[in-house]
Amino acid sequence: MYATHRDSRRRFLQQAGLGIVALSMAAPLRRALADAAPQQNAVTPQAALDRLMAGNARYASNHFDIKDFSAGRAARAKAQYPIASILSCADSRVAPELLFDQSPGDLFVVRIAGNYLNLDALSSLEYGVGVLGTPLVLVLGHSNCGAVKAAIQEIQDPKPLPGHIWDITDAVRPGIEDVVKAGGDGLLERAVDANVAYNVARVASAQPVIAEAVKSGRVRVVGAEYELATGKVRLLGG
Repeated sequence: MYATHRDSRRRFLQQAGLGIVALSMAAPLRRALADAAPQQNAVTPQAALDRLMAGNARYASNHFDIKDFSAGRAARAKAQYPIASILSCADSRVAPELLFDQSPGDLFVVRIAGNYLNLDALSSLEYGVGVLGTPLVLVLGHSNCGAVKAAIQEIQDPKPLPGHIWDITDAVRPGIEDVVKAGGDGLLERAVDANVAYNVARVASAQPVIAEAVKSGRVRVVGAEYELATGKVRLLGG
């Protein structure tokens, strides 16, 4: 029997207290990591975002930085200092390390079909922000997203879905329902953007770890869409 969206939300809220534990662990763990090696992620959120967008420009133009993947391997075995935490779709065509032209250890990536926030994703993002010290959280949607497309179809013409795929459409529905009901041209594109914006708001307000980091100015949460056909990432919102 499928759980309703309300049931899923209740489970999410009931488990949110785990974030308090993560927050209490964050400071000592971050200090321990800081003693291990210089921190490349000791930068502003804007600097981290600029680095990602510069990397995407290289990727889209097929001018990658030449990388020696063996370099720094020993140091990475001791600690990691990613410059951004990314909530990305699990789509096989979306590979954040590649499309942002970053090296191992540069990005802390959480992938789930539909790039929506659930308890597992939140716990990982809290670890990225609270323990690893990422100054940026990026919610990354993409063009022609199958999860968003399925959610649109489920809203317009509800039909049973196999296995637990219904859970995906149930999670994506709240962010896109108004857009779908309004209809109009470019529905899928607008729904993808709406889903990203909805989850940006949820991540930025997630207590206690991320919301407090955002409030202090140490962390910024932004949304973006990756265009499959061009390889370009388009930032959404302000």
